[in-house]
Amino acid sequence: MGQVKVFLSANWEYLAMLNYAVPDEVLLPYLPKGTQLDKWNGHAMVSVVGFLFNNTKVFGYKWPWHTHFEEINLRFYIKYFDGETWKRGVAFISEIVPKPIIALTANFLYNEHYTYMPTKHHLTVNSDVIAVDYYWKNKEYWNKLSVTATNKPQPILPNTQEEFIFEHYWGYNQQNKNTLIEYGIAHKRWQIYPVLSHNLEANIVELYGHNFQEHLNRMPVSVFLAQGSAVVVNKPKYIKV
Repeated sequence: MGQVKVFLSANWEYLAMLNYAVPDEVLLPYLPKGTQLDKWNGHAMVSVVGFLFNNTKVFGYKWPWHTHFEEINLRFYIKYFDGETWKRGVAFISEIVPKPIIALTANFLYNEHYTYMPTKHHLTVNSDVIAVDYYWKNKEYWNKLSVTATNKPQPILPNTQEEFIFEHYWGYNQQNKNTLIEYGIAHKRWQIYPVLSHNLEANIVELYGHNFQEHLNRMPVSVFLAQGSAVVVNKPKYIKV
């Protein structure tokens, strides 16, 4: 078997995730052909996610000024049956980074939904508490995602919502009406921190459209902060569907 070639490797750190239940019909227009919604207790889920890239390499090389940056995305959970087994994955509605070359490359290879905007973050870590704020500027407005947690990392337990949200190791997207893009995401099982508080200040309509306004302006059903780890994103595979 040939060696799988890596598109991107990095450390993903301090993954803040606000998770919302939404009706199926909100997500079906974004569902890649050949996949199905993967649900938690009968509910389709979306997550607003902020995290840090560190030590980033694209095709094995560090690109100057492109090794450390933030990403903020809106993702949902899907599954694909390859004829033998169900693969649990994610699909993205929006992915925001501050580096145009990253956005252009990912969109070209994966037909993703990357845009680039100014971003920044503020991280406080001490023996008791971790607090992280992610900011991204759309037009003149700075959106903000914040999570504060106790600095006591805990394992993700089996059969929990935490496991459902984090344990997806495939990404899927639609290349065209007859082709599905599949790529693997490899990392160790993460630990999570007990969350104390959270906040989302975002212009939902400007970022994601009117269909998400009602649902993302509610309280999330859960909020997680993960420690993160080294991650590998493999090059895409193209599947006829």
